[in-house]
Amino acid sequence: MTILAKTTPSDLPSFIRHQLEDGKAQAIVELDVTGITDITDLMVICTGTSNRHVKAIADRVIASAKIAGFEIVGFEGEQDCEWVLVDLGDAIVHVMQQSARDHYQLEDLWR
Repeated sequence: MTILAKTTPSDLPSFIRHQLEDGKAQAIVELDVTGITDITDLMVICTGTSNRHVKAIADRVIASAKIAGFEIVGFEGEQDCEWVLVDLGDAIVHVMQQSARDHYQLEDLWR
């Protein structure tokens, strides 16, 4: 597991993308939601190929963020692993199976 050291909050988007790409996440989309919501500035959405893959991707983001010194505000969905949300404060990562991604269409909701 390659971990990029935390230097500034502006490094968070590239840190997340790196972890998702290393975890073989598919269809990674970054949405700047500044001005749309107060809960975060960035939504990152990606797809995992199975429950195990979704869990592995989310676990990688969480573990790597802890090591790099980014705050983990919370995470949800690790029971079913259809959709796991990882809240990193300035960014929220949604790791979803394709069926959940098709159903909820977060890209359309937050654009």
